[in-house]
Amino acid sequence: MTPKTIDLIGVPMDSGKRRRGCLMGPDALRTAGLHAALSDLGHSVTDTGNVTPAAFTETTGTHLHAQQETIAWTQALSERAEATDPNTVPIFMGGDHALALGTVRGMANAAARANRPLFVLWLDAHTDYHTPATTASGNLHGTPVGYVTGRDGFDGFPPVPSPVPHENIAMLGLRSVDAEERAAIEETEVTYVDMRHIDEHGIAKPLAAFLDRVTQANGLLHVSLDVDFLDPSVAPAVGTTVPGGATIREAHLVMEMICDSGLLSSLDIVELNPFLDERGRTAQLMVDLTASAFGRRVFDRPTRAY
Repeated sequence: MTPKTIDLIGVPMDSGKRRRGCLMGPDALRTAGLHAALSDLGHSVTDTGNVTPAAFTETTGTHLHAQQETIAWTQALSERAEATDPNTVPIFMGGDHALALGTVRGMANAAARANRPLFVLWLDAHTDYHTPATTASGNLHGTPVGYVTGRDGFDGFPPVPSPVPHENIAMLGLRSVDAEERAAIEETEVTYVDMRHIDEHGIAKPLAAFLDRVTQANGLLHVSLDVDFLDPSVAPAVGTTVPGGATIREAHLVMEMICDSGLLSSLDIVELNPFLDERGRTAQLMVDLTASAFGRRVFDRPTRAY
């Protein structure tokens, strides 16, 4: 593929849920060799360090976990994403999935400024379509899609001037969706593909159809890759394990197809909790998947021993 300019951006964010550990994700990806894996493919790679949120004072008396901290992260990440050079592909190394509140908002603002539509590929076991009012757990990592599509209830968060149209979102790998989220998302034009559909029809056809739509619209593509998209037997380092996820081969196929499309403009790698990993195997897998998205092929994939 054509060499890219890639910006690695650390997001040691751990406010989106109560189980700690995702703040170590960026350094785990660095240790697993993400920079070298991409550089070896001929890309120009820079690690610009970690984003930090502005000062905040946490509120009490609410069922929401770390709301003010998450708002502070959202503002900082949105500004960082929006400021990315249009010729650079940012990779946001998380951090929990609440980081997408900021990364997708910022990339949507940048796309609007370029007069191009933003499309979002959501690789996740969950839809993350809650709002602060509908989340029973109070964990805000379950709300990014609700926020960036402009749902109500995000009082105190930065406004969303460029909401992502529902029809510009595709979700692959779903298998754990709350009843309220399911009812709400079924009323939208989001493309949602659960694991039964993948089992019956494969993962390539729905992904190819979505990528074709991005191409036809001259769109920008933001990919948000959650560790729990994968089956926990191959990717155990996540606090929201749901059995029955994508296989390693299915995940590599997704990333290879994204690479072939030439559409990738930004990427989240989220919910990696090294505290739950086994000798770094999940971090290494996330590095390998990222490399597939940037041109690594089967015949030049290194053999891993765990």
